[in-house]
Amino acid sequence: MDTSSPKYIMVTGGAGFIGSTICRELVKQGEYTPIAVDLFVQYVGPRKEPRTINRYKRFEDIADRVVIKRANCANYAVMYDIIEHYLPEYIIHLAALPIARMEDTTPDDFKEGTVDATANLMHIVYALKQKGHKLCKKFIYTSSSMVYGHFQEDPVTENHPKKPINVYGTMKLAGEIVTTGLGNTYDIPYVIIRPSAVYGPTDMNYRVSQIFVENALNGQELTVRGRKDRLDFSYVTDVARGMVQATLSDCINEDFNITAGNARSILEFAEILKENFPDLTIHIVDREKESPQRGGLDIGKAQRMLGYSPEFTLERGILRYITYLKTQHLQRQGDGHEDTAV
Repeated sequence: MDTSSPKYIMVTGGAGFIGSTICRELVKQGEYTPIAVDLFVQYVGPRKEPRTINRYKRFEDIADRVVIKRANCANYAVMYDIIEHYLPEYIIHLAALPIARMEDTTPDDFKEGTVDATANLMHIVYALKQKGHKLCKKFIYTSSSMVYGHFQEDPVTENHPKKPINVYGTMKLAGEIVTTGLGNTYDIPYVIIRPSAVYGPTDMNYRVSQIFVENALNGQELTVRGRKDRLDFSYVTDVARGMVQATLSDCINEDFNITAGNARSILEFAEILKENFPDLTIHIVDREKESPQRGGLDIGKAQRMLGYSPEFTLERGILRYITYLKTQHLQRQGDGHEDTAV
């Protein structure tokens, strides 16, 4: 019988799309118990159905193996108590507004998770270490490809200039600066992760991939903004696995692109859906000028240093996503829901 004390990894934003998938990956590996810290906030407006079933699906079959705590990571006292109690060996920080464009938001909304909470968590770790506690071998900050702004090369490496052109990217970059600055000041090893265009089952924040797949299933037209616009669409389990690899590796004070490593146009995404739904109509309009012109991210550094290797092509990922949504739809009907929307 194993009588050793449990080992913990804290995942802030742990009930979110990527965070919950990381929790599932940690449960699968079995070495660490994830602590999912989350505010359980709905990030879509009341005119849209929140798909709350996805939140339950995220922890289906693993809820008894995850410590779930409701908390705001910017609240020093609450987070101090949680961290002091569990003394996590690693902290993976994802808590923040999860999408680049949201209605009625201000810079302060984006700053709370990326800047305030990041500084808060790192200072708590420092304070507890000063008291003699052993914790947080490494702090993982989740940034975004949006920090690069307009891509000046394709694919972009981690050394690409950081020139964000929107509030989301600006605050993500500010969080990177806080992480590196306080990491060096407090002697806390860190890693910065930059995902891109993450998609897959249980997404419920109405990113373009979710909108497209759900519209295709419901027989609704797809509106593609920009014929040539390209994104590095990355399947959520690939990103989660790569982030766990970065966490448990010996690499410290590094930054990594964790994506599919293969840019595809938004039109290609729509055309793959059309292969699965032949009657689907695609409408192409002009791109949104305020959005950065992006492309692929170079994942060579993560491959060399972490052994990262994404498994999902866009075709395979979309098919897996479609299967999930169809299954969810059938379950909703079986539970007596009368709506026909996915």
